[in-house]
Amino acid sequence: MIDTSTPLGRFWAGFRENPVAVAALTMVAAIVLVAVAAPLIAPQDPYDLGGLSLLDARRPPGHVGSGGYVHLLGTDAQGRDLLSAILYGLRISVQIGLLAGGVALAIGASLGVTAAYAGGIVETLVMRIVDLQLSFPAILLALVLVALLGQGKAQLVTALVAAQYAYFARTAYGAATAERRKDYIEAATATPLSRARVVFRHLLPNCMPPLIVVATVQIANSIALEATLSFLGLGLPVTEPSLGMLISNGFVYMMSGRYWISVYPGVALIVLIVAINLVGDQVRDQLNPRLHR
Repeated sequence: MIDTSTPLGRFWAGFRENPVAVAALTMVAAIVLVAVAAPLIAPQDPYDLGGLSLLDARRPPGHVGSGGYVHLLGTDAQGRDLLSAILYGLRISVQIGLLAGGVALAIGASLGVTAAYAGGIVETLVMRIVDLQLSFPAILLALVLVALLGQGKAQLVTALVAAQYAYFARTAYGAATAERRKDYIEAATATPLSRARVVFRHLLPNCMPPLIVVATVQIANSIALEATLSFLGLGLPVTEPSLGMLISNGFVYMMSGRYWISVYPGVALIVLIVAINLVGDQVRDQLNPRLHR
């Protein structure tokens, strides 16, 4: 039994009242587990180009390949087992989504809270830069940055962080501005504590609820942006098949009846993004004080 007297216990007690959100959370947990265990459960290593055979290219689901095992979801144009490629693609999506979302959260929250606490020219400079960035679509910024930085995981994460940190900064600034006027911040300021300690020990933790909600949304957005960039050929290199790249590779075969090359990776991507968004919606409802009055 969960102790409902604690904040975490009360949160979970309210969260599990929504069976759709619980199912979505279970799905996200299962996908993360499968992604982490991909090297152990995938029948083929899609990164091993030497182990691929063009004789197995574009084979339908259920085909027995030259490797002696059944391709349950068929193969793509390079002869990769599609199930293995999807498992590794989910692994990439989860890694990039969590890493980009986490780094963007850390940078954006620090900037927003610091601007709200410092005020003056620091506040004006930081928030005008954030507002300017928010005036451009994230996909446009990501496209430009990836084109400049090149392909690779590090470059892709850097582009996604640069395109998304502003959402966290604006959210943190709004929450910190409201918290900044409260008595506990005035009391902490009156003590001989450093500004950094007041900001990161007292102010930032109380701004986390809205930031957690934004983080769940931005993780899903990071995954969608990565898939979009990979679909356009600007994401990861061809030796690391992501879900977006798999969809792109099979797109030209859609009219020839070889639907599985694009459809199955697309379904996996949709399930992951929708599940994360459903969890985020419930987290938002749980952390919204107006719904619990």
